[in-house]
Amino acid sequence: MQVRESPFSVGDVPGVLWTPDGVDGGRPLVLMCHGRSQHKKVDTIARRAARYVERYGWAVAALDAPGHGERVSSHEATLTAVKLRRRLAERRKLSPADAAAAARRAAEAVPEWRTALDHLQAWGPVGYWGVSMGTRIGVPLVADEPRIVAAVFGLSGLAPGDDTLPAAAARITVPIEFVLQSDDEIVERDAGLALFDAFASREKSLHLNPGGHLATPSFEAESWERFFCRHLT
Repeated sequence: MQVRESPFSVGDVPGVLWTPDGVDGGRPLVLMCHGRSQHKKVDTIARRAARYVERYGWAVAALDAPGHGERVSSHEATLTAVKLRRRLAERRKLSPADAAAAARRAAEAVPEWRTALDHLQAWGPVGYWGVSMGTRIGVPLVADEPRIVAAVFGLSGLAPGDDTLPAAAARITVPIEFVLQSDDEIVERDAGLALFDAFASREKSLHLNPGGHLATPSFEAESWERFFCRHLT
């Protein structure tokens, strides 16, 4: 099945939609939110989007998050990537300041994603995939968006004094798959487990692997695929 890649915009927010060529609507749609310092067409998302289209005939959509991709200069994007690498090297864990910044970013991004869904409403059941920053944005989005019926989260947790994220997680009842790294340089294992426990979903599974923040095993992508097959088709 041929893949058609179509740019679109939500106001001044750039997005991209991958679909089967010649097909409009009536198929599952997976929303994919990139991580910190990445962008909507980062290789991992683009490859997974092509696989979902070619193998299952699904549609996949992605947006540039606030402060990322085409929404910033190349110099600003480089600085963000450098800061992330430094943080990983210094093993600086989530803090109250991180939680506040993430909440502000999500407050901007969630309405953008909901507007994008309005734009893409001809498609069928909707799933969400987003880890790390994609989870910080995705949890409040899924909590407030009834069109999303299943979600993959992970590589994130609760920072000290963070009450916004657990409150949103407590409103989520759709099936969840959650991935954690036991040696994550940023997310304490207990903080990740606390976020997993906060979800109200009756069907939720936790995948805990050894390694750091950027070392999620490749086989988890196969698990995400099976998860969406169960809940979107």
